Amino acid sequence: MDFEAVIGLEIHVELNCATKLFCDCPNRPGDEPNANTCPTCLWMPGAAPRLSQAALEKAALLCLGLGAELQPLSAFDQKVYYYPDLPKGYQLSQAHLPLSRGGSITVTNEQGEARTLRIHHIHMEEDVAKLVHELEGRQPISLVDFNRAGAPLVEIVTEPDFRTPYEAMEFLKALRTQVRYVGASECSMENGTMRVDANISVRPRGTDQMNTKVEVKNMNSVRHVGDAIAFETARQSAAVQTGETVVQHTRLWDPDKKVTLPMRAKFEGPCVPDPSVPAIELTPAWIESLRARLPEMPTAKAERLVKEHGISAEDAAFLSADTDVADYFEALTAQGVTTKMALHWTATQVLPAVRERGQEISACSVTPERLAGLLTLLARDEINANAARDVLVALFESDASAETIVNERGFRQISDTGELGALIDLVLVAEPAALADVRNGVGKAMGFLIGQVMQASQGKANPKLIKELLAKKLKTS
Repeated sequence: MDFEAVIGLEIHVELNCATKLFCDCPNRPGDEPNANTCPTCLWMPGAAPRLSQAALEKAALLCLGLGAELQPLSAFDQKVYYYPDLPKGYQLSQAHLPLSRGGSITVTNEQGEARTLRIHHIHMEEDVAKLVHELEGRQPISLVDFNRAGAPLVEIVTEPDFRTPYEAMEFLKALRTQVRYVGASECSMENGTMRVDANISVRPRGTDQMNTKVEVKNMNSVRHVGDAIAFETARQSAAVQTGETVVQHTRLWDPDKKVTLPMRAKFEGPCVPDPSVPAIELTPAWIESLRARLPEMPTAKAERLVKEHGISAEDAAFLSADTDVADYFEALTAQGVTTKMALHWTATQVLPAVRERGQEISACSVTPERLAGLLTLLARDEINANAARDVLVALFESDASAETIVNERGFRQISDTGELGALIDLVLVAEPAALADVRNGVGKAMGFLIGQVMQASQGKANPKLIKELLAKKLKTS
């Protein structure tokens, strides 16, 4: 029997607010353990939570950026469960009245077809503390770090629309891009600011039945999400084939063994309205004022880049995947750099150099204005491509302009026909075999001769002019 997967995702995104959700403690998980705590986030009796306005705004912007509909009324509940990272016995979450409903992301599946994957709802909640497991001598101990307790989260709950690991991974990539666009979170699975749980069940292909689902946790990369879904789909399919009953429970993904492992039975405690946090009432005017703050989103940006700059849809998608990269490209074109040159240098030279240095392109020292100065010299044939790459390195290392670096380091290209002609004559005398190959139609020989002239000029010769002069000399000789 042929099975297909039915997959839904639960994505926790940590908002990049300065403080926690219900108190003024710093939202800095990397600090010394238990440094950022107060009676509220330690859940001491009598401490009153107070909702952060900044967190509400960022969460609402995130919802709007994903095409969700903000609800006029939302409220917090006590999600009850007992675990050492939650000593008060419940988590403040929005189980019954979430911040928004609806929304979707459209991706392209393996067959090149557009797939619109729906979001059921998005709600706010507080994060829990962090358990740290250590060995003290031979005795294992568990410690609790409350720095993360109370950190502001949103949980994005999708419909079970996914059928393949590929669709889930593409959805997460697009989601990450859109959340970053609105500035709500860095959405890094590696750093824990985006965490994904996958709910997976299988059914005979072609049917619409809903079967028992299994939740998989502990994926810290988009690739791991895909691998975990693929393994669990195969595991459940094999189990059903042999008549084994699939029991609802939670499993962990082991990235080293590439398997899912049982973790615990699925526990759903009660959710009751919380009396300590007032309900959130959003007016139409506030929602519209927030909508006006939305930036140009990735799909709209990609469509505009194609229309305004005449680039391919693929190149536009690459640029719009990171708004800072797209802004850098457009700033270059605004400086008079051609679209082709701006795209090539942004994608193949600047981005790798920035990443190698651990920088962000929006804050790197080689601004679009400085790079435009370099590319202007290249376009005028005052320097060649090899020299331009050397100048780019120098631009990262100093505050000097490209013009100054070219002059000081002798990078300017040799374009004097008399000087180049003399170099060509020397090379032709030194390479009679290559000269004969060119005359006999061996294509690679011409490239060899050009390389020899470049070498003789110490890389300063104009390669276009070398080719022209060589062709003319060989034609007349």
